[in-house]
Amino acid sequence: MKLERWSLHFYRLPYAREVVWANAREDSGLFALLKLEANGCGGIAEGTLKDTWSGVSPRSLAAAFEDILIPRLREVDLTDEKIVAQAFAGIPENRLAKGMIESACWTLRAAIAREPLWKLWDAERSRDVAWTVTRQRPSRMAAESAEVCAKYGFRTLKVKGGQGVDVDLRALAEIRSAVGRGVELYVDANSAYARAEAIDYVQALAGAGVTVAEDPCTLQPDAHFEALQKASPIPILVDRSCASKEDAALFLECGAKALSTKPGRVGLAETRAIAAMASLRGAKTAVGIYAESALGTLVNLQQPGTMAAEQTFFLTMTQQVSTLVPEIRGGTIELPPEADLSKLVDWGRIKKFATT
Repeated sequence: MKLERWSLHFYRLPYAREVVWANAREDSGLFALLKLEANGCGGIAEGTLKDTWSGVSPRSLAAAFEDILIPRLREVDLTDEKIVAQAFAGIPENRLAKGMIESACWTLRAAIAREPLWKLWDAERSRDVAWTVTRQRPSRMAAESAEVCAKYGFRTLKVKGGQGVDVDLRALAEIRSAVGRGVELYVDANSAYARAEAIDYVQALAGAGVTVAEDPCTLQPDAHFEALQKASPIPILVDRSCASKEDAALFLECGAKALSTKPGRVGLAETRAIAAMASLRGAKTAVGIYAESALGTLVNLQQPGTMAAEQTFFLTMTQQVSTLVPEIRGGTIELPPEADLSKLVDWGRIKKFATT
């Protein structure tokens, strides 16, 4: 099945409030939508464009597609995942662009097969999801946690740490008081602490009832990580340093118990490979947040994980470019039965929120 047409679109969606990440503050999100067409069907993927995350701009991403990647894609069979992967095997970097193509190819295959992708992969339709509580004052983090748990029934909260050990622990105490004991908490410190501090920090988190510690410090697949995981009473979730199946293999060799898989960062093909490797070693996987819109959520949530998925950031946005916005009930999302996800794109809204 050869590529017939392709298109790339950029849009910016506003947030209801300013969001503070570990390396940025923003009141809106910038996105790219890739569409591949073949045999009367469409495959789509959404990319999140942030300087400190993906390191690309609309112009650089467009150039990567136009000058390097799409020319190599035109003569290959899009239904064969191995052939598509081989087409890009010799091209370094361009992680986001290559990942978007892989994801668009997978959604295209589902559309051609007339089966939703989750069903094509023999996965469950229902996904347990978590809410990400971003950095704010502890009292505000607690109030937000109580609000979203009451409204959407979340049973898992991902709490952004890295505001200082005392502030992190105070936030956890206030969140626990606000949501009760029935909600699981795990903490992502975004590598904020020194490696020498990590074990004390992780033990303090465990003492506060946290079940998983994500990136407490800069993680490398080395003796330090192996010792940290062995000494930790809870799994260390590797995110920032696990961006490929090669990374995953190295961390698993060092005893990793949990890996983050981010389709929005590296594409569905790579995250499937990482998840398969983790499963063989008995490690947990989380489908990690990449600040997706509702449209990106519908694509990336096709990837199953063993932990609650983090694809709920779309709730922060006041506008969407999808005709379908996922509903969250009892802390779960039911994926749609639609095989061709490109049919869910609201092209009028793509035009309305377009940015050059």
